[in-house]
Amino acid sequence: MALDQIQEEEEGMSFLDHLEALRFHLLRSIAAILILTIIAFLAKDIVFGVIILGPSKVDFITYRVLCDLGNYLGISALCIDELPFTIQSRQMTGQFSMHMTSSIVVGFVVAFPYVFWEIWRFISPGLYIKEKNAARGAVFFVSFLFLSGAAFGYYVLSPLSINFLANYQLDPTILNEFDITSYVTTLTMLVLASAIMFQLPVVVYFLAMSGLVTSKMLKSYRRHSIVVILIVSAIITPPDVVSQLLIAMPILVLYEVGIIIAKQLEKKRALAEAEYKKNHPEED
Repeated sequence: MALDQIQEEEEGMSFLDHLEALRFHLLRSIAAILILTIIAFLAKDIVFGVIILGPSKVDFITYRVLCDLGNYLGISALCIDELPFTIQSRQMTGQFSMHMTSSIVVGFVVAFPYVFWEIWRFISPGLYIKEKNAARGAVFFVSFLFLSGAAFGYYVLSPLSINFLANYQLDPTILNEFDITSYVTTLTMLVLASAIMFQLPVVVYFLAMSGLVTSKMLKSYRRHSIVVILIVSAIITPPDVVSQLLIAMPILVLYEVGIIIAKQLEKKRALAEAEYKKNHPEED
């Protein structure tokens, strides 16, 4: 469809028409999350017994991989064979509310690619052809980074944080008996925070596309960004250095990736401007 046709259709839609279109996209997104939440709620043994409580068990895949690595390197400290804590429910509605919460989180994470696709379907008609071409593959990359961040939070950050907190003691007489609400909240926070933080390259890409940031600017603020990333990592992770560094390191890598992305966009923009000037010398 030609650009002028798209613009005519957009101009022909009133504000209420846009709201109506947005409403249907949101309803479909909510319906997808709701359906997957119900499925997760019914699959309690898998979702809660295997997924949610997985990092609390010594046979979790991360602990087994670390143990195999420890045996290979001859470092016995990497082998985690005990998690000295118990999970309790101290509130009457504790188990049910956490069952609901975990089901909603699982439903949202699984449905995220579809939800973002629905949002993109609402946004994309208002973009120019050039903007659409620049944002091609946005649904795939945003979904990929979100799910990669969630996987990192679940398989790396969460088990190591749980292991640290489970073995941290002020005194041997103090037992670690975690409430189910605290456990699920911590796990959810780590997974979702990692998923959101992994969107950094996408944010940098669109900011660089709009000219709000440049590779030179990102490089000049590298030291400041390191401090900010460490502070944010300290806020969203348990109070231990290992967890903070675990989430800060990949974010720093993604920041460097953002610099590379901004630099590539600047090169493409410079080539496009040079080509334009070559074809329109009379405008110089």
